[in-house]
Amino acid sequence: MRKKSFPSRRSSPFRPKKSLGQHFLRDPLIIERILAGAKFSRSSTVLEVGAGLGALTFPLASCVHNVMAVEKDGALAEKLRAGLAREGIGNVTLIHEDILKLDLAPLSEEKIEVIGNIPYNISSPLIEKLIRNRDRIPRAILTLQHELAGRLTASPGNKQYGALTVLIQYHAHLSPLLEIPRQAFYPKPKVSSTVVQFEFSKPFPRRADDEEFFRKVVRAAFAHRRKTLLNSLRGTFPSWEVQSTLNAMKHCAIDPQRRAETLSIDDFLNLSAALAVS
Repeated sequence: MRKKSFPSRRSSPFRPKKSLGQHFLRDPLIIERILAGAKFSRSSTVLEVGAGLGALTFPLASCVHNVMAVEKDGALAEKLRAGLAREGIGNVTLIHEDILKLDLAPLSEEKIEVIGNIPYNISSPLIEKLIRNRDRIPRAILTLQHELAGRLTASPGNKQYGALTVLIQYHAHLSPLLEIPRQAFYPKPKVSSTVVQFEFSKPFPRRADDEEFFRKVVRAAFAHRRKTLLNSLRGTFPSWEVQSTLNAMKHCAIDPQRRAETLSIDDFLNLSAALAVS
């Protein structure tokens, strides 16, 4: 496997941009472990988000069929382009673009898997974008801030469990693969990171009849976390009749005094279905 580590600050004139949330993974052993955990096949087409100077791009190119490396920073994109040419690597397509604005549909007729070290400020919109494109993206391996990874993989009853948890776990099976210490990045971030696998090909087995209404109920339930489920729903939907809401909860065997963080995805599916006809 060809290895490329991030240059030291002294050896490179490049300075990471705080405005882009740039923290570059530079530990080749960690990169090796990420790729081992990802288990890409030789025939895989992989979209890399935030390719940087190619610390992950180079070893990734040696173990999959095709890499589409997306990099927003123009200076970085040019350095990576030169590095790929110098190494004679021909299976990497470099895309100088903002991943949040990039149209994924025309990139490939084949299924695309995604990998990337994701800046905190784009984590949620990027994950939402991947969910919207889940028909063509069966899986994503994302390095996220440890706190966000904890929120996404939390279970009911955990204080980190929230609307984002429910809605993402509804669309994908999540598995933490690896924790990464701060020292593995340049510059060193304030918190550690966790690599999480999102399997969009394995969503929650039950589906909502009306997914938009399901999302509204979930978000409303968590809108006022300190309130009971009944009061949180009333706060978001004041036009709903209290008795109708109580009847829907009774139908689902859900105590109105419970709080949203105690409900499972099944509970939310049952509740949204009952509220839709109440």
